Amino acid sequence: TIVTLNRGPVNALTPQFLMAFNDLLNQLAADDTVRSVVLASPFKVFSAGLDLKEAQGFDIAAQNAIVEGLNVAFTTLFAFPKPTIVATQGAAIAGGLFFVLASDCRVASSRASFGLAEVRVGADFPVGPLEIARAMLNPNDLRRLMLSGQPIRADAAMAAGIVDVIVEDDEVMPRALSVARDFATIPPQTYASVKRQTRGAVVDLITDAMAAGGNTPEGGWFNTETKAAMAAMIG
Repeated sequence: TIVTLNRGPVNALTPQFLMAFNDLLNQLAADDTVRSVVLASPFKVFSAGLDLKEAQGFDIAAQNAIVEGLNVAFTTLFAFPKPTIVATQGAAIAGGLFFVLASDCRVASSRASFGLAEVRVGADFPVGPLEIARAMLNPNDLRRLMLSGQPIRADAAMAAGIVDVIVEDDEVMPRALSVARDFATIPPQTYASVKRQTRGAVVDLITDAMAAGGNTPEGGWFNTETKAAMAAMIG
């Protein structure tokens, strides 16, 4: 099954978009005819994360809603019991990078870029994305990406293990589909079991943190610097 992220022009993340993605994943998980899933985007940017212009107007309720969306949707993707292959031909930045980090195999165009820009827009990481990044990145790449906020190109992402395959633009979807078909031949119960073995402790940590209030940080997600930093980022 191909899931196309289709919130143009840059797949900006909203609570509604994230929760709809979460609901779709749950439907696909329950559908025995689905053996693997490819995540794709029709846009030049795979996903740019939050809409910073819109986010500057978030009150505490809106901040908590986006935190919950980020936590729930990306934890569901990370724990999804079937193979997930992401096909990215453009930038996956900030929250948008977690479509990549939470997937099982990552096929990228040579012009794609990847980054975690949160520190530059005055926001820290909700528990779900934070723990997924810790699980998927080695400490030095975590340091570089999170503390600089600067993106890296596809070749550097491959060296960091963020990307598994680099091809030219017109080869991204054919390669992703080929990979997905190969993954689909793996016995599905065994795949789900092994994935739980390798990711279950992280999923449990996130789930426990959400139950303890991780979706509703005290005082909201933003700090006193956030809205000014967002405004400066977009100019």
